[in-house]
Parts: sequence; structure tokens; C-alpha cells
Amino acid sequence: MSAPLRVGMVGYSFMGTAHAHAWRTAGRFFDLPRAPVLAAVCGRSPDGVLAAAARQGWISAETDWRVLVERDDIDVIDICTPGDSHAEIAIAALAAGKHVICEKPLANTLDEAVAMAVAAEQARKSGQRSMVAFNYRRVPALALARRLVEDGRLGTIHHVRAQYLQDWIVDPQFPLVWRLRAETAGSGALGDLGAHLIDLAQFLTGQRITGVSALHHTFVTERPLPRSSHGLSGTGGVERGPVTVDDASLFTARLDGGAIGAFEATRFAAGHKNAMRIEVNGSAGTVAFDFESMNELSFHDHSEDLDSAGFRRILVTEPTHPYMDAWWPPGHLIGYEHTFIHEVRDFVHAIADGTDPAPSFTDGLQVQHVLAAVAASAANHSTWTPTEGR
Repeated sequence: MSAPLRVGMVGYSFMGTAHAHAWRTAGRFFDLPRAPVLAAVCGRSPDGVLAAAARQGWISAETDWRVLVERDDIDVIDICTPGDSHAEIAIAALAAGKHVICEKPLANTLDEAVAMAVAAEQARKSGQRSMVAFNYRRVPALALARRLVEDGRLGTIHHVRAQYLQDWIVDPQFPLVWRLRAETAGSGALGDLGAHLIDLAQFLTGQRITGVSALHHTFVTERPLPRSSHGLSGTGGVERGPVTVDDASLFTARLDGGAIGAFEATRFAAGHKNAMRIEVNGSAGTVAFDFESMNELSFHDHSEDLDSAGFRRILVTEPTHPYMDAWWPPGHLIGYEHTFIHEVRDFVHAIADGTDPAPSFTDGLQVQHVLAAVAASAANHSTWTPTEGR
């Protein structure tokens, strides 16, 4: 019997909870070559991390990630922290001989992403595997869309249009959380949401973005400090701090296969909770997807008779659809958490088989090049900016 795969996770909040559920669940539905073991979770708060360990099913807890990555009873480090710590943790974990999976975007800066990709490539020679957690690749409907593109059902790809619309910071009194501070998040809607769009556009089309023209905007420039960090100001009001990231990011793009793209990421689209939408138009057809209807894919076959041609709704729940053979009978839907389970499934197979998981740190670096180009273009008032390092 294969040795278990002992996992240590850094961070236990929103993403940590999703990842812990995936590690705990994947082997119960998929036949995995190595059984994941939730060995240890790490967080800065002793009380918080102990509570998370009990709630999520971890065997032990640490308060220092450096101790975690050096433990001999850990095979994999799963990084679910804000972007400002990704590079330091990942590089140390790779140096300690661990496999690494890291939340997106890969890093806060291009230099950090380069260092991570170099470290991952060096560790790969010793059999270590690393992957960026772009979970939307593992939505069955989007995996099916990629299959349709690969099979030539869309013909020559002409257009990609992608939107990621949320509304959780529309209220100007929403506090200045870490995602709204450049020093921790790197960027705002661009890195948080736009990174997903960039990765998916390239994943679906098989083409890479080569240049962009961008516009950023911040609608609310200062916000109340979180309760844990603010006191009363001299006037008796709540202390406020500056928002140092973009609230919305828009950009056009060219791809190396001849397609053009339009991208929009915002956290100010009132009424939209998690509307991650992407459409790919080709000479022979179109696929369109909206995550708020994540079990469905719209497909148009342009070769059909014009009298009956049009979009048709594919309910992506058949056992022949990607990942769905492990789940429920057709018509029984899956949810957001399943994307992380599929991610774990693929990562465990790559580790056991000695194959390269996707997206790799090199893939994550390429997305980082696009993010950097978008930021540079926006700073230069929409100047066309090539994506270096593609």
C-alpha cells in the first residue's frame, strides 16, 4: 500500500476552510493513489488555530509556519495566506523538500513570482511538485468547454470576453480589510478576481495573452479601520485608512493565437455575488459560462441549420463529463467546494505519478506577467503594454 500524503496547511480562514474540506473529502469519492492525512494546520493566533484544527479535522496545530515546513511528518505544504507571504513560505517549503500548492495569484509582485518559479523548477529535479490553486479550472463545465475547444468544435478562436462581478464592498462603511491594502493583497479586483479570468482565458483557448491596455479605478478611497485595529479619533469618530488597491480593473488584450479579449473585474457590481463569466467565440461556435449557474454550459454550434441554430444548455452532470463520474446521478448538482476537491484529486495524482500538475508555478508566473502588464498599463493611462516573459 502506498504511503499516506501528510498535509500541512498555512492559513485557516475562508480559503483554508475550503482546502481543508477538499483534503478531507477527496479520497472519499475519488480513488487516490495516496491517502491525504490532515497532519497540521498553522496560524498566528494560538486560540484561533486550535479551534480551526478541531473544526476542520487537523491532527495538530502550529503557530509558526517555519516550524511547520521543517517537520519531518509533513509531505505537502498548502499555502492559504494573503499574497504577501506566498513567496517566503513556498520557497522555504520547497527548500525543505516538500510538495507545494499555493493559492492564487502566485505572489504580490513579479519578482516574488519569478523567485517562486525558479525554486519550483529546481525542486522539480528532486521529484517535488508544485501547483497554483486556480480552482475554476476544475469546474466540470469549464473543463468540458476546454475539451470542446481542443476537439475543434469552436474552430478558429476569435474572441474571449470575461467578467468577474462581485458587490461585497459597495458599502463605503465596509472596513479596510487586508484585501483592500496593497501591502498585503498586492492589488484589488485585478489580482483577486482578474487573475482567475486571465488563467481561464488562457486555459480555455490554449493561447497566451501578449499585450494589454488597461484602466483601473478606486471608487471608495478610504474606509474604517477594522475593529481590532482602530480606536477613536480625536473628533470622536472611527479612524479611517486609505484604500491602496483598485476597486475595478478593465482591460483589452491580444492573444498569441490571433484572438482578442475584453476583461472586467470589479467588486462594485451591485447585485452580483460571484458572477464569474467567460465566453469564447470561434469561427465554428461559441461556449459561454456563468459561475452563478456553475453546472451549466451554453454551447452554440454554428454549423447547424440556421432555422434551428442557437445556444443550447448543457447540464454538466453526466458521468462522461469531467470529474462527474465520482459524484451523483445525472441532474444532481455540485457546488463551489467541489472545485477544490477536484484540485486535490489532480494534485495527488501528479505527486504519485511523478507528472507535472497544472497550473504549475511557471503557469502562475505567466499570469503574474499579465497582471503586472495590466497594472503598468493602467498606471500609464491605458498605454498598450506587452506582457514580458511570455
